[in-house]
Amino acid sequence: MNIQLAEFTGSFTSVKTCPDDSRAEFAFIGRSNVGKSSLINMLTNKKSLAKVSGTPGKTQMLNYFLIDSQWYLVDLPGYGYARTSKSVKDKFGSMITGYLKNRETLVCTFILIDIRHELQKIDKEFINWCGEHNVPFCLVFTKSDKLGPSQISSNVSAIRKALLKEWESLPPHFVTSAVTRAGRDEITEFINVTLKETKQS
Repeated sequence: MNIQLAEFTGSFTSVKTCPDDSRAEFAFIGRSNVGKSSLINMLTNKKSLAKVSGTPGKTQMLNYFLIDSQWYLVDLPGYGYARTSKSVKDKFGSMITGYLKNRETLVCTFILIDIRHELQKIDKEFINWCGEHNVPFCLVFTKSDKLGPSQISSNVSAIRKALLKEWESLPPHFVTSAVTRAGRDEITEFINVTLKETKQS
């Protein structure tokens, strides 16, 4: 898939206010400062589609982007930013869980994990929560340009091993870099194939 057109549709505060049509949705989420905006911009070939900030926690609503007039890319608020007040965290929590549990047009959620670090507790908890609530997801390892090939392989294996202590099997994963554009073709092709399967079902 070669994305030609990516348009910002709007920002929404709850699943009830999101676009009311039948287009498939692919959501992106991860800990704050995991490189989500940079990844979205890389995937869509738009340098400033999603706002990149040095300050974590800037995404505070459900941000919708219409891709090639066919499907929505949904930028979800990050989780786990320590400086965010409890009331804001609670709002993010209800916004995110409400969307993930109730959005019927959600096809897959890409959970972003910084490949440079071992599996964080909050990532594990979120992944397990998705499993418990039957939220379809894939894992996306970001910032692979910061490591060499052997370290990338080692870190991915370690994270998968940690998850497999509680999972019988894991969904697909992608190793990406917004700098080198690694993983772009794999993710867009996965979306393309998934869209075709969705239309056939």
